Amino acid sequence: MPAPAIYVVDAFCDTPFTGNPAAVCIMYEPRGTDWMQNLAAELNLSETAFVWPGDSGHFNLRWFTPTVEVELCGHATLASARAIWKARISDPENPIVFHTHSGELKAMPDEADPHFIWLDFPAKFCEPVSLPAGLIESLSISLEAVRYIGRNQFDYLLEVADESIVRGLKPDFHAMLQVKARGLIVTALADPVNTKSYDFVSRFFAPQSGIDEDPVTGSAHCALAPFWGDQLKRNEMTGFQASKRGGLVRVERCWERVKLGGRAIVMTEGRLSDAAWGI
Repeated sequence: MPAPAIYVVDAFCDTPFTGNPAAVCIMYEPRGTDWMQNLAAELNLSETAFVWPGDSGHFNLRWFTPTVEVELCGHATLASARAIWKARISDPENPIVFHTHSGELKAMPDEADPHFIWLDFPAKFCEPVSLPAGLIESLSISLEAVRYIGRNQFDYLLEVADESIVRGLKPDFHAMLQVKARGLIVTALADPVNTKSYDFVSRFFAPQSGIDEDPVTGSAHCALAPFWGDQLKRNEMTGFQASKRGGLVRVERCWERVKLGGRAIVMTEGRLSDAAWGI
């Protein structure tokens, strides 16, 4: 059996070299967790997705940062769908169903734009909490700039007063390691001059998961969609993740689910060596 195909895909991007790059390893059969973690560390992208066939034409999917396995990842799921269609192992006109640690997830092609993909993900609602020790200090912002602090099963969500604060953050990642969570979402309403292209901005920091700053984070938008939907009284919005690479994520609230939409571009494709696969 040949070694698996491997792709690098820019997800939630409009042009190459933007959005968030993910590696996708398409396998014929599952491998051990240690092997998948070692390959993710070797590739050293924010996420590496491992895909292999499941029952009824579905696919199994797991995600790894360079240091840990995660329970939910949006951009690497978007990348996986693009890689599967590129490999021609699933009809590009039909949805892809993934079985994951976060349940069943779907990727669907957009009817109007063949380069655009929609993901069906669980909503991750945040509840108000007290500020954890060290969080404000790790961001070097004033307490007066904070509008809201909440938490879900994965992350803290911090709303600040305006977009310029989000863009100007220079976190102390060593200090942030003391905050007990997968990561930290910092968000603000978009500056009024930008509201034609996006409604809110965010950044996502996760040194606890081996990623100081993630370029574009689909799973963070599972929290941002219900949060800003409540604030703006809207179900359809666009978020801009203001990292150095940057990326747009379209979101749609659907009760307990969230649709995440974006484009994905295959940047590299090939195969693992026999040595890496262990043949």
